Amino acid sequence: MPNKLSIQTAAFAGVSAPLTIIYAAEGQAPTGAAAAIWSATSLDWHTVSASAAFKGKQGQALDIIGQGAGRLIVLGKGKADEKAPFNAWTDRGGSLFAKIAAARAESVAVIVDEPGATPAAIAELAAGLRLRHYKFDKYKTVRPDEPAGDIAITLHVADPTATDTAIANRGAVVEGTLLARDLINEPANVLGPVEFAARAAELSALGVDVEILEPAELEKLGMGSLLCVAQGSDRPARLVVMQWRGGDVGAAPLAFVGKGVVFDTGGISIKPAASMEEMKGDMGGAAAVTGLMRALAGRKAPVNAVGVIGLVENMPSGNAVRPGDIVTAMSGTTIEVINTDAEGRLVLADALWYTQDRFKPRFMINLATLTGAVIVALGHEHAGLFSNNDELAIQLLNAGLTANEKLWRMPLSPAYDKLIESKFADIRNSVGRPAGSITAAQFLQRFVNNVPWAHLDIAGTAFGTSATEINASWSAGFGVALLDRLVRDYYQG
Repeated sequence: MPNKLSIQTAAFAGVSAPLTIIYAAEGQAPTGAAAAIWSATSLDWHTVSASAAFKGKQGQALDIIGQGAGRLIVLGKGKADEKAPFNAWTDRGGSLFAKIAAARAESVAVIVDEPGATPAAIAELAAGLRLRHYKFDKYKTVRPDEPAGDIAITLHVADPTATDTAIANRGAVVEGTLLARDLINEPANVLGPVEFAARAAELSALGVDVEILEPAELEKLGMGSLLCVAQGSDRPARLVVMQWRGGDVGAAPLAFVGKGVVFDTGGISIKPAASMEEMKGDMGGAAAVTGLMRALAGRKAPVNAVGVIGLVENMPSGNAVRPGDIVTAMSGTTIEVINTDAEGRLVLADALWYTQDRFKPRFMINLATLTGAVIVALGHEHAGLFSNNDELAIQLLNAGLTANEKLWRMPLSPAYDKLIESKFADIRNSVGRPAGSITAAQFLQRFVNNVPWAHLDIAGTAFGTSATEINASWSAGFGVALLDRLVRDYYQG
């Protein structure tokens, strides 16, 4: 089993641990409670820092071994008068854990005493610690790089009680992000539609009402668009509905819809073999929605929210949907299937229509690893944002900046919408390479029925991104923190 991480808080008095970590600003000796820790070493700060060329810049570390009760590490925190953005505290926590792991320490005291170290900021620091600690190594039989035991970190802060409350609240969102990472990282032979639905059903322990709709029910509802994607696989489709009722009784919910293609071969329009193994992550949207529902329930968010995920596997077989086939969506719209690898929008078409029809939500936001075209446009730094509502789009952009899960708004217009018209049906599911992410969004907009709506194309941010301060894993869990921040900042209270 991998080592566990525990985080607790304490006052500044009585600091004792085999490893103590303090901070120093650029060009300054440690201040506040950190100054008292340094004084116990009986070393001259200017002499030691000069000999080690330590200037207090971010990323610098000064390691003092064998002083007092144990080892002391001084970390640079940059300019003293520079106000760090909120999400910088999260990154700082990730960087801190990397230093602790490199030191192979199992019991650590961290002094956090500086302007700006509010309970909320320290909660972000704790979140960064936990997010960076995450590993998905359950299938590895040898883990040579791990410390021998569990890791216990004590954060020494000005107000432990308030900080504990903030850490617990933020920790619920971390749990949601880690759940999303786990789901994306699981191999498809372990996590099919049925197994994913079972994982979502576990949220009932937190007070989430979970319904699982099976193929017979989906067929009765007329979900020919979603079901056509699943028909080539031996593994049956599922539609999972998760409801969190934390707001006023009868108040319209916030709705979140996720694409859950547990593995995407492309179907008859089969993908190239290179990197096809990464298509186990094509359910990143559904993972994010499930993680968000875990977060909202975990922190008992005072809102009503519904999460709907369409779970299918896209496989080639004698029963698979073919290019040229025409299917009928739940809305009654007929769709000509041009490319069976443009399957995510077929799943979302029915999931979106079902959600707006049943729940009459305040808004709908869908997340999907939908197009490679969005990676061509935005790389791995931003997810694509498409919306029919300027207010919702601005809220999402702001939430993304705060949560450091960044979005970039892309266009929608009647000229693009005209491109998806079909000669033989109402619309077609693919129009080729030009404006590929936009025409996919135009397709989805046909099924929102004028509800305020946003589509997040997370193909470039859900998995396979470069390592960051808070994530060394293949999957990022992108979207959970972003949407929780949206709810916190604009829809609570």
